[in-house]
Amino acid sequence: MNLHFHTRRTRLPLSWLSVLCFAAGAFLLAACGASSARSPQGGKVIRFVRNPDAAPEFKLDALDGKPLSLTAARGKVVLLNFWATWCGPCRAEIPDLIALQQEYKGQLQIIGLTVDDDDESSIKQVVAESHINYPVAMASPEVRLQYGGISALPTSFVLDAEGRVVQKHEGLRDPALYETEIRALLGLPIDARVETFEDTGQIFLAHADRASELPGVNLSRLTLQQKQVALHKFNAEGCTCGCNFTLAQCRIYDRDCAVSKSRTEKIVAEVSGAAPRKGTPEKSPAPPNVASP
Repeated sequence: MNLHFHTRRTRLPLSWLSVLCFAAGAFLLAACGASSARSPQGGKVIRFVRNPDAAPEFKLDALDGKPLSLTAARGKVVLLNFWATWCGPCRAEIPDLIALQQEYKGQLQIIGLTVDDDDESSIKQVVAESHINYPVAMASPEVRLQYGGISALPTSFVLDAEGRVVQKHEGLRDPALYETEIRALLGLPIDARVETFEDTGQIFLAHADRASELPGVNLSRLTLQQKQVALHKFNAEGCTCGCNFTLAQCRIYDRDCAVSKSRTEKIVAEVSGAAPRKGTPEKSPAPPNVASP
């Protein structure tokens, strides 16, 4: 299945997203464990975060006027789906989400958060026409930032019954993957093996300092000690592209950022000794003020 998604920077106000092929994001697919791949031993595998963080709480008003929060869904598996009415892949997965909500009602709570620039009445019309059977609210800028800026649409966060984020998916997904994850979290039989991984920035950018590899950064020519020095610099220096992230966070968030790519390449060259420094060493800029999720 060809996976497509929309992407944009975090800068607000939001603008149209460009359509990209998610299959090109091999790093995120591998690192997040977002696909139900087959293990070397055979059989399907799903992956959850080993030590998951609590999902950032929010209090919003749903389109039907009722209050909407994660606290109210505690005890259920939650699929938090960021989408937009003009996003083709987002609209395409709505029937599957409706079916999942119907199949596992009482045990699952899907929540739709739109990032639309359109007025509320237009969104209500789409929700009504689509016969969406789960609550939908307009995501505030604060909520978007709490969940990492939402660089792709659709983006879905999978929460366990304790309100912890165990997985994140960007782009259109096979509904069978969602169902397998939901059933696993509910303790129901599944035709897959569950593995765990450590969040190194794929779920929450605040954990980028745990990463030993970064998208588009070649650390292969560095010794172990040099690699540690380079990674420290990536996490101490802020990217100047305007994202307000560290270099490490920017590489994870936006693989196409030319600014963070160029700067990390220079740091690798400096650390390896391939690029002689001129004058006294530069002090790294202060890290950006990034709020932890």
